[in-house]
Amino acid sequence: MSRGLDPRFMQELKAKNNIIEVIGGYVALDRKGGNHWACCPFHHERTPSFAVNEAEQFYHCFGCGESGDVVKFVQQIESTDFMGAVRILAGRAKMQVPESNFDTEQAIKIKKKRDNLAAILLDSAKFYLANLYSGDSRAEAHLEYISRRKMTPTTVKKFGLGASLDFFELPDYLAGKGYSRQDLLDSGVLTEARSGRLVDSQAGRLIFPIINAMDEVVAFGGRLLEKTDFAKYKNTKETMLFNKRNTLYNINLLKKLKREQPIKDVIIVEGYMDTISLYQAGFKNVVASMGTSLTKEQARLIKRYTENVYISYDGDFAGQKADLRGLEILDGEHLNVRVVPLPDGLDPDDVVKQGVEAYQACLEKAMPLVDYKIHALERKYDLSRSEDKRAFVAEALKIIAEVESASVQEELLKKLREQTGISYQSLERDLRNLSKGKQVEIVLPQTNISEAAASADKSSKAARFILAAKLFSAPYAKSFDLSRLLFENEVHQTIARYILETERAGERVRPSALFEILDEQCPEFNEILDLNYEDKLSGAVAERFFLDSVAALEGEQLEKTIARLSAEFSNETDEKKRKEIAKELQEAILHRKRLKK
Repeated sequence: MSRGLDPRFMQELKAKNNIIEVIGGYVALDRKGGNHWACCPFHHERTPSFAVNEAEQFYHCFGCGESGDVVKFVQQIESTDFMGAVRILAGRAKMQVPESNFDTEQAIKIKKKRDNLAAILLDSAKFYLANLYSGDSRAEAHLEYISRRKMTPTTVKKFGLGASLDFFELPDYLAGKGYSRQDLLDSGVLTEARSGRLVDSQAGRLIFPIINAMDEVVAFGGRLLEKTDFAKYKNTKETMLFNKRNTLYNINLLKKLKREQPIKDVIIVEGYMDTISLYQAGFKNVVASMGTSLTKEQARLIKRYTENVYISYDGDFAGQKADLRGLEILDGEHLNVRVVPLPDGLDPDDVVKQGVEAYQACLEKAMPLVDYKIHALERKYDLSRSEDKRAFVAEALKIIAEVESASVQEELLKKLREQTGISYQSLERDLRNLSKGKQVEIVLPQTNISEAAASADKSSKAARFILAAKLFSAPYAKSFDLSRLLFENEVHQTIARYILETERAGERVRPSALFEILDEQCPEFNEILDLNYEDKLSGAVAERFFLDSVAALEGEQLEKTIARLSAEFSNETDEKKRKEIAKELQEAILHRKRLKK
């Protein structure tokens, strides 16, 4: 979908970014037959099943089902959003991206403002970095802290750490660059003192640049180096470029890691130092929520890289954070969440300094979210007291009742029995009583369900084959008029509508055009694309299956029509209308007989 961008711009963008050249820049392509093949960059495989169709300008993996056009590929491989992919491709083709449907003065103004703020932040990052190694005696405290925390020069450079030495050097430096006072304030880098003078908002602190997935510096975190009444850590304010809800620290290096290898899981920690220490120790799949509660936006950002998440907060996490809202958000976004238990009073930085093995051992003890919820409850109550034990069991059973799997419930009840000494039978009975308040679902007899499912599956397979044959111009499907069929599935309806409209306009049917029409994630379309593999759509067997599929769908439609007309005939009292319905019904029955022959 073009997301409001001018279709002509999108057409030109794709024309200037041949999908073979773009994908070939990320993976080695091998031409075989009409397609180029590679091992899929989106899942592990040894035998290439990732096909790129140059003529139609789309890719499809017959292994994992990923598919799309050149924009979708860049979105996936670069872990960015639609506009991020468009900007990458536009940069490659040396094209200007319109900010909206029309290049209005307002859009140009906004873009200029954004570019100015990004430039200020980049210049500030360079200034802070230069300060750190300037030889200035005021930077000694910053270097001493870095040394004490055992950060190597390579790590310091990798994360772009820097030093703010006073309140006024940065404002003077940026003013000399010609930036406006308003832009300097809006960047968050500077603030206004009571005197009206601009000052460095991170004055005297060790600087941690916050960099987004597009490698842009969007904000800074700063750490005080001596004890004061001020907060130890401080972020620059939220701006046009920086919103904490949408940002994860180290997301830029995680994205680079994804280019090098598939990411199995991501570790989420709370702060900058935890991130840097774990990264330096070899745990490169780490990001930080920067002390904020996890948000939906952050969960969706992580999901671009993996579905498996380790939460690794401080050792007293269970005691202090009874509110599990952030973890529930991750779970709600269908991420597989495991919580890493750390020794009391220690954070990931403390543990990894004991050795890589020490932290790896904690990872191996990570608990699924439901187990962690019960673990957090256990820390809340004193189980040696009868009253606390009863309260703990009551709350734990509520958590277990939310679990859908009977086997997981059984396992959790056994653990609860071991924790409390209460018999399994009693716990199971209490859980059953608790569940009685749930809404009861009416379940149809299994045979009916199986028959209905089998029939629906057969219809879906027939519809997919017919549409695939039309999309990929199988000779036996060319003259078939799709308007003869009524499709029930919405995706099938959309594809059929596209084919009919294109054929009526006398244009060539292009499968790649459907990536502009259908939603980004469309498993049903992927099922149809899967049929364009080897000889599934060619030969006498395929032609026979196509004809059988057409007959099957037409037969289904006729049965529904006959059932509808029979009901209408029975309910109609007007004699004239009954005759009209009877005639229509007779024609449908004769048509059914012809089909059966």
